[in-house]
Amino acid sequence: MLDDQGEQDAIRHPVSDDPPSRLNPQPAREQRLRILSYNIQVGIASSRFRHYLTHGWKHVLPYHGRQANLDAIAHFLSAFDLVGLQEVDAGSIRTHFVNQAEYLAERAGFPHWTSQTNRNLGALAQHSLGLLSRFRPTHIAEHRLPGVIPGRGALEVHYGSNGDHLAVILLHLSLGKKARARQLQYVGDLLADYEHVVVMGDLNTPPHSHELRDLVRQTRLREPASEAHTYPSWQPARTFDHVLVTSELAVEKTHVYRVTYSDHLPVGVDVRLPEDLHLSVWGGDETQLLQGGQA
Repeated sequence: MLDDQGEQDAIRHPVSDDPPSRLNPQPAREQRLRILSYNIQVGIASSRFRHYLTHGWKHVLPYHGRQANLDAIAHFLSAFDLVGLQEVDAGSIRTHFVNQAEYLAERAGFPHWTSQTNRNLGALAQHSLGLLSRFRPTHIAEHRLPGVIPGRGALEVHYGSNGDHLAVILLHLSLGKKARARQLQYVGDLLADYEHVVVMGDLNTPPHSHELRDLVRQTRLREPASEAHTYPSWQPARTFDHVLVTSELAVEKTHVYRVTYSDHLPVGVDVRLPEDLHLSVWGGDETQLLQGGQA
């Protein structure tokens, strides 16, 4: 993984408006969300540190086992409502030009998905974030995070009405502490005025680091919901993967799942939403995939 750079204005994607008759707020009795954050290492399973060397070619070239592993990941993801993915490829040689966020959304039955490519290496690799949901986004924006070397970003997606919405920020932060601090400062400025927020991703830092504590002090976020180790997946010893929520979202359960589809373990949080916060879904049997906010 590389350190990064590049602060620039957010890229905002329009989300097409639909007649109110086609959108139904989720009933209050169902105002619970199963949230998951997962670094999937572009569909590569690892079970030893030496695999970074002996399996390194899989980060560049296609291989037969990737698709079967993605199918297993999709089956696992299907139990959740909102999934943030890191180390996703948006379509290159190594994935047979398959956008992995789109593929996983379709296989897992998510009607909405969006992805953000933060490091575009053309046909060689498309390093991206991906967000899958069972709810219709009302706002999508891409942010380039500051750092020394470009290639880190924040994907911001809102659900619900503009007046009372849930803001989700998906991240994969730098390895360097100074870069992470600048990136989390940017995120803190971004969501300082938001009331209902989920921040999740591979933050490459433990839960009680100075930079995470600064983010909590700067915003309405609480400290990470789980402190269980998430890396490496075969012998977890570090906590790099986090889900943070604001106090208005009641945490009912946290869990790190012992699945071996990547070099990280996924972390899940079940939350109960405030009664006045309703997320929109398609009416009837209609579904739609949103790529970059395009309907």
